[in-house]
Amino acid sequence: MDVNITLAIVIITCLVSIPAFSSQKMIDDLIFYPPAIYRRNQWYRFFTCGFIHADWMHLAFNMYAFYAFGNYIEGAFVQLFGGMGRLIYIILYITSLFFCLLPTYIKHRDNAYYRSLGASGAVSAIVFVFIFLFPTEGIGLIFIPGLHIPGFIFGLIYLIISSVLAKRGGSHINHSAHFWGAVYGIVFTVIAAFALTPYNLPALFLQQVQDYFSSF
Repeated sequence: MDVNITLAIVIITCLVSIPAFSSQKMIDDLIFYPPAIYRRNQWYRFFTCGFIHADWMHLAFNMYAFYAFGNYIEGAFVQLFGGMGRLIYIILYITSLFFCLLPTYIKHRDNAYYRSLGASGAVSAIVFVFIFLFPTEGIGLIFIPGLHIPGFIFGLIYLIISSVLAKRGGSHINHSAHFWGAVYGIVFTVIAAFALTPYNLPALFLQQVQDYFSSF
């Protein structure tokens, strides 16, 4: 029987996040805290921080987005990579937790006041793999009901906004993790496909975008 990896990750994340809402000790032990990594070699924090969240809204938003897009990507990876598809999908998610935070770690490794938590960077990786594989699929905007724009346009706007906000700083949201998670998700998928399949995914992406504009 095939296991739904996306659902399993959602369940595990909820099982860790919900008790942490009422346990400051759990938060302190698992949160991404660069000085603890730099000075005490607590590298596990790159990964454990993705399984805790600030509050119910933070958890619900991340897990809803992850489940909605993750199911598509899990199925797409099974088609793309065959029997190794789900394993590669797990590797993508877990490694995204690390690489989306690497620039943040480099910037804040001596900052005793910096902390970060949540799966947003890894979720961003999954969303952008969806956009990369299905660039012309419409993506809805929560704040404008009924409006859907092609994924490749949504992705471009999202990356620009995330980059600007990351450089501006002064926010409790780690926009850098969103940006680098998105970039890493695409890079990982391209390299994995190049190594394990005959598909040229960048060429397929460009062909779909070209076909989209040709339809007008």
